[in-house]
Amino acid sequence: MTAAAAPARPHTRASLAAQLRTLGVRPGGTVLVHAGLRALGFLCGGPEAVLLALRDVLGPAGTVVVPTHTPENSDPAGWSNPPVPPDWWPVIRAELPGFDPAVTPSRFMGAFAELVRTWPGSRRSDHPHVSFAALGPAAERIVAPHPLADMLGERSPLGRLYDLDADVLLLGVDHGRNTTLHLAEYRQPAPPRLRHGAAVLTADGGREWVWWDDVDLDESDFARLGADLEATGVVRLGSVGDGTGRLMRQRAAVDFAMDWLARNRRTEE
Repeated sequence: MTAAAAPARPHTRASLAAQLRTLGVRPGGTVLVHAGLRALGFLCGGPEAVLLALRDVLGPAGTVVVPTHTPENSDPAGWSNPPVPPDWWPVIRAELPGFDPAVTPSRFMGAFAELVRTWPGSRRSDHPHVSFAALGPAAERIVAPHPLADMLGERSPLGRLYDLDADVLLLGVDHGRNTTLHLAEYRQPAPPRLRHGAAVLTADGGREWVWWDDVDLDESDFARLGADLEATGVVRLGSVGDGTGRLMRQRAAVDFAMDWLARNRRTEE
């Protein structure tokens, strides 16, 4: 067995900030970040170095937004990775702790998202399944309200990011992780819909299981959509650490995705 090759060089707060400026991160802007930090190489300070570098570039008027989703807080009947036996479903619905935006950790969102979620001054939306956290002067406007039955639509944080002309920054990940593209699904004339469920807190401190009808989210073709988006030239690519950063205006991405989905997906009549 051979040893893994050592990283070419360490990446610091200052060097990361320089790369983010070169990529085009706008001072004073609002940016939705998806990060896979492992692809960025050795980070001197880990996710904290990335967040500090990004805030150095954005400045005090800028706002950082991350997805803090909790995919396990969902109807177990739809679980597939792995599935659970049907006789477990009522137990899970009855016993899963209710989502608490102050303490419930995100899952599968990565170390950077968790750092933003727990950073002093961060604000988090109260959706039990697809919450977002934001840090900066626009945070409160972005995260609230977040209606149960408009998970990633016009009245969600994604809709308000569109209104704010925000940017989307993918660090070490591709468009398969580009949550903002879901907003384009909501803008289709008749997107497929699904019954969703989750555990929530009640006003008296208890918990309950709630159901709602919403769009049946589908990111299975987002990598292909993203490749076509990049071919238009609206996505800026550049080095961040040892990995690739992708920066785009959210409006441009969503507007392109609306047309792309209309041409490439069949929707309900």
